[in-house]
Amino acid sequence: MTTGGWINMLISVGAVTTLFIWCIIKVIRTPDETKKVHGFEFETPDAKEERNETE
Repeated sequence: MTTGGWINMLISVGAVTTLFIWCIIKVIRTPDETKKVHGFEFETPDAKEERNETE
């Protein structure tokens, strides 16, 4: 492989590795992240019927 190929490969692998490590650190060090997570609770129709019957 030529010198240019090695440089291109090292920059690419280095960038992806850096991004991966940054993402891992961001996930581990962000406090109280669960309070910011929004979404919906998935409930199947049969589970909804069971919940309504017990109430």
